[in-house]
Amino acid sequence: MAKLQPARLEFAPDGTPFSVAYGDVYHSPHGGPAQARHVFLAGNDLPARWQGRDRFVILETGFGLGLNFLTTWQAWQDDPQRCRRLHFVSCEKHPFTASDLAVAQQAWPEFAELAAELQAQWPLLTPGVHRLHLDGGNVILTLFFGDATQQLRTVNAAVDAFFLDGFAPAKNPELWTPQLCKALARLSSEGTTLATWAVAGQVRQALKEAEFELKKRSGFAGKWQMLTGRFRSRRPNRHQPPAERRAIVIGAGIAGSATAYALAAAGWQVTVLEQAATPATGASSNLAGMLRPLPSVDDNRISRLTRAGFFATRARLAALSDARWSPCGVLHLGRDAEHAAQQRKAVENLGLPDELLQFAEPAKASVLAGRPVEIGGWWFPQGGWVQPPSVCRAALAAFPEQIDLRCRTTVDRLERAENEWRALDATGAVIAAAPVLIMASGAAATRFAQFSWLPQQPARGQVSHLPAAATPPLDIVVCRQGGYAMPTVDGLRLIGATSQLDDTDPDEHLADHVENLAKLEFSLPGFGTGIDPATLHGRVGFRPMSPDRLPIVGPVPEPGFAGSPRLHALPRQPGLWCMQGFGARGIVWSMLMADLLLSQLEGEPLPLESDLVDAIDPGRFLLGDEPKKPRS
Repeated sequence: MAKLQPARLEFAPDGTPFSVAYGDVYHSPHGGPAQARHVFLAGNDLPARWQGRDRFVILETGFGLGLNFLTTWQAWQDDPQRCRRLHFVSCEKHPFTASDLAVAQQAWPEFAELAAELQAQWPLLTPGVHRLHLDGGNVILTLFFGDATQQLRTVNAAVDAFFLDGFAPAKNPELWTPQLCKALARLSSEGTTLATWAVAGQVRQALKEAEFELKKRSGFAGKWQMLTGRFRSRRPNRHQPPAERRAIVIGAGIAGSATAYALAAAGWQVTVLEQAATPATGASSNLAGMLRPLPSVDDNRISRLTRAGFFATRARLAALSDARWSPCGVLHLGRDAEHAAQQRKAVENLGLPDELLQFAEPAKASVLAGRPVEIGGWWFPQGGWVQPPSVCRAALAAFPEQIDLRCRTTVDRLERAENEWRALDATGAVIAAAPVLIMASGAAATRFAQFSWLPQQPARGQVSHLPAAATPPLDIVVCRQGGYAMPTVDGLRLIGATSQLDDTDPDEHLADHVENLAKLEFSLPGFGTGIDPATLHGRVGFRPMSPDRLPIVGPVPEPGFAGSPRLHALPRQPGLWCMQGFGARGIVWSMLMADLLLSQLEGEPLPLESDLVDAIDPGRFLLGDEPKKPRS
């Protein structure tokens, strides 16, 4: 993973924002907003082209100070005939910090309210994809932080208009190469347009070779000409909105609740079927769970997914006022000296912001924990604990007119008839029917014929509840080698957790309370002294584990195609979707996966790089050899 190098906010003598690194200005000295309107909006025939549309997708090759985005957002707001949802996708190799962005955007008082909302959600400067839901979720900004020449290969979107706004070709030739223009063509369909102030010959030639028909128009202010273009291929748009926005979600745990929330927020009617008397009674029933990213020296796929999920979860929790959580911080101690050295190396290699990740030496770790610890480890200042049942209740109650929650409803089997999915009870009566059905029932999913092939295995986990008075104070979450201890929640301190793949007993085990106390002693020596495990109570849950420990999210393949050589060649069952395999990471992954699934259903830009989308596709288990069994 290449470390991000933030941009430096500097100004030319006339006050125009200037990049010393590239020797070029961020916008025309004759007026940034006016240039954006003339070149990029008018150059793409906006707002006329988005009027009456369900959605419109813009992709920009350099976010810079956000000027083009703010100008577009304001034009969209001011248009009474605007599209329902506006997607703005932008790449930025050197993003500004939130503080520099706020200083620079003061120059445009006409955008003050929009800029304030953008700055409030501006992400930490970490590589990868960051999605911001603005204007009540109707304007969606998807930021790809990293080199656009690499990042554009990972974008999955059907783009309606391109804003080509890198620094001048002579100053930043990488953003104007034939390879980059071909990447634009991959995202285009019939009618896709582009606009740019650049008219250099090599730029025109590269765009022509990428199948864009070009025209020169009058430029802005002192610039004589600008360039517009239209994709000349008749390639159809492969990402069409759904004809109907109705869905069934099986399961009201955190995966199902997050999915229902995301769909309802986008205007879907959702029926949630839950066999228990209340939501979050299975693996999502714990008093509290840990929220933190999971770094690795090589920034592998699980690390990238948990980091993206961490940001997505924090953003959603901030919008759910009744969800209970605390960003108290998480201290992840090394299991031994060798592991602590690996943790330190990961922090150095990744170069992530201190607000996200630090290495705490033993002295600092002891201060954070409020008691002596023998070893250092990762410190996540923005991590903390989350109460899953409260999140489920808040998510399911957020849109009462669009989410129909039916508890004490047992689905016996599923069938597809007349272009819709039907959930049937034991008598064969139809409980609910909709064009889309999403399986989010965790460990129970494989009892349905359509999901019996899933190679997930339920892992039994038991947590222990300690009376708050039985231990010293603890203000943060502390974890070490599979064990963790939480701050007090409702008079109880949660510790855990065990994990057994071959145990289906739903009752508590004394041996598991003993094991949890041993893990507590390993993490915080002496913290649980005097506690009799025979007096403890806790909770048992079964977490669906996938063989590769990645979630299983996406369209469900047709049965009988195991051994297919290509993922995207697998035929899919119409309207059948999977939200499974979260294991012990339901809290950190559910919100992100729900956003991904909604984006796939809607045919909208995806909130993840394409390699990560493929890595969690349910069809991955049907490629080549038979799927392997989960590791114990």
